[in-house]
Amino acid sequence: MLSRIAESLFWIGRYIERSDGTARILDVHLQLLLEDPWIEEDVACRSLLAVMGSDAPERDLARGDVLSMLAVDRHNPASIAYSLGAARENARRAREIVSTELWECLNTTRARMPRKVADDKVHEFFAWVRERSALAVGIIESATSRDEVWQFFTLGRSIERADMTARLLATRTLTEASGPSWTTILRSCGAYEAYLRTYRGVPSARNAAEFLLLDRLFPRSVLFAISRAEACLRDVEPTNHRVAASDSGVRILGQMRSELEYRPIGEILDDLPGQMDTVQAATSAASEAIRQRYFPTSAAPTWVGERS
Repeated sequence: MLSRIAESLFWIGRYIERSDGTARILDVHLQLLLEDPWIEEDVACRSLLAVMGSDAPERDLARGDVLSMLAVDRHNPASIAYSLGAARENARRAREIVSTELWECLNTTRARMPRKVADDKVHEFFAWVRERSALAVGIIESATSRDEVWQFFTLGRSIERADMTARLLATRTLTEASGPSWTTILRSCGAYEAYLRTYRGVPSARNAAEFLLLDRLFPRSVLFAISRAEACLRDVEPTNHRVAASDSGVRILGQMRSELEYRPIGEILDDLPGQMDTVQAATSAASEAIRQRYFPTSAAPTWVGERS
């Protein structure tokens, strides 16, 4: 497969997952700002922007500023609108591989993306983003052969999902005691009912964090996403199983997976923001290793032979 096509598929997966994850995080925290009058709005907004990797302006911030910057700003790389636009642009670049259904889904989503969201329509907007993201993923999952096309799409999506779940867990401590409850965080991940079936009880900090971090069967857990990304990388380029991993991306993801699997959950909870920073750093490093290995951009075209 051409590296240009592989790169586009990788980033389609990342941007679709990023728009979904951002919608989930914003839905939780903007609703929290509405319901809890004791939260210092400016501090909470700045902390949320920092977690999402977006610079905050110097003026006092309100809920509407965060909505504008992280939802509908088409020029902010951390926003939902930018992610959906970038997914559509990457699909255009890989049009010869991308199915007509996926192209029409991304094209329609981009065209219907609003430039402003009314205060009473915020929740409906985030639900719409989640539905459109799920539709795009469903098209890929139901109508794509499990070949390199699916592998690169799923690789990008899995790395982004691990990063977004880590960011969501990091926001648990943004406003200390007034932060979102573990029940709210589980619901934002679509994990609440799956959690109840697993633990059969009211969410506790230990059990909820363990479920979202370490559960091997829940697809939004950090461990599941990292393991899936590692498996995709191994399938893209099988290696000699008699020697250690030679691919740096596989090595980074494998080290992070092992760190999560074998470290006691109590130690992780003692420094949850720091541990989530480590997960985000690992996904960023793995993404860079994948770029250098499969999507080289430094090679400049050269003429061979003499010009006539």
